[in-house]
Amino acid sequence: MPVTVTLPQVGESVVEGTIGKWLKRPGDKIARFEPLVEIVTDKVTMELPSPVAGSLLRILAQEGQIVPMGAPIAEVDSADIPAGGAAPATPPPAAAQPPLGAPRPAAPPPPAAEAPGVHASYLVKEVRPVGPTGGGPGEEPTAETPAPAASAPSEASHARLSPAVRRLAQEHGIDLTQVRGTGLGGRITRDDVLKYLEAGPPAAAPPAPQAAPPQPRAAPAAGQPSAAAADEEYLALTPVRRMIAEAMTRSASQIPHAWSVVEVDVTSLVNLRGQVRAAFESREGVPLTYLPFVLKAVAAALREHPALNASWGGDKIVLKKRVNLGIAVAAPQGLVVPVVPDADRLSIAGLAHAVHDLTQRARQNKLTLADVHGGTFTLNNTGALGSVVSKPIINYPQAAILTTEVIQKRPVVRDDAIAIRSMMNLCLSFDHRINDGAESGAFLQAVKHRLEAVGPNTALY
Repeated sequence: MPVTVTLPQVGESVVEGTIGKWLKRPGDKIARFEPLVEIVTDKVTMELPSPVAGSLLRILAQEGQIVPMGAPIAEVDSADIPAGGAAPATPPPAAAQPPLGAPRPAAPPPPAAEAPGVHASYLVKEVRPVGPTGGGPGEEPTAETPAPAASAPSEASHARLSPAVRRLAQEHGIDLTQVRGTGLGGRITRDDVLKYLEAGPPAAAPPAPQAAPPQPRAAPAAGQPSAAAADEEYLALTPVRRMIAEAMTRSASQIPHAWSVVEVDVTSLVNLRGQVRAAFESREGVPLTYLPFVLKAVAAALREHPALNASWGGDKIVLKKRVNLGIAVAAPQGLVVPVVPDADRLSIAGLAHAVHDLTQRARQNKLTLADVHGGTFTLNNTGALGSVVSKPIINYPQAAILTTEVIQKRPVVRDDAIAIRSMMNLCLSFDHRINDGAESGAFLQAVKHRLEAVGPNTALY
């Protein structure tokens, strides 16, 4: 009996996903809940399990193809279920319908009996976050899947616009009837709107030129593959790399970044950590790095300066009531940003445990969807790479991102005398629509003051 596998709804803000890699091919046997395909969304890369045992009958969505939530992606023939491996009497919950505004796929041929869907709760076996900005899935097709022909705008395609596309068009005053959609069924994607913004309104077509004699063939444009480029190598973009690229472009193009840096004397912090580190790690079983001290200072400073714990809402500024700190982690598949929820309620010891748990699971590809949701402010410890000063890109749609740089012993002036102190730079990129230099500077000074106030009496619990 053929069973249609659909793309399940995995989050309120996720309206579509990219087919990353098929783990089975037509004809392959598959057990119930065995990974069938990798799906890349704007939050995580996840393995979608088969809802039944049997064999893969047909693939309906090719690798690199972008499909809306609820769309059919494969058919599994459950007639080949081995003895003792029959599907349960009670099927898993049906996959959620596409959210309002997302395109609804054409109905598949009616199966012999009702086919069970796949619920998002079955996706927690292994998920891999895709990048620091939570950007949407890449809209461009991969080399394996040619781009669908651009379709003319229509009322039907406009009725299926995602909330992100509607919001982007409203912010920039774009008449969507002038935008050509390249998505499924002529749907207008976020990438279509961004390309329209870059190109500007279409100009009137010039008169057709007179026929000209044949011209010599032009040399390939810079950056284009050619037979003569024997000393170059071309790497195909993975879905994860494509999403990171789109997220970075989105943040840099839509957020007016401003930047500031202060230097902090962390001599007392270095001394305290050196004194308690061995005993702490022996007692708690996790390393005591400098990051929990910084997280504690940042969380408290955000409570004093809530405009840094915010996002841009078009006609308003949205202040976040919870302090959920994202931590940039270099994982095998790329940069990921797991979140420490309610970081302002944790002690330094509690933050050390949270940081260790998230970084370990990020590097082992064991983060869940909940681990990368809800961040309100991001930190990146670029000092671990030896960086002295950096200018980070904001994790869209947050209001700011902070980097901690390498701690160095430098000669500084203290009380009209030269002293050797442990110094560290704090670098802040902030959304200039939400904050100006005064607010961002006051926030940096608040973080600096707390770090410089660390001493022998600082409580770890």
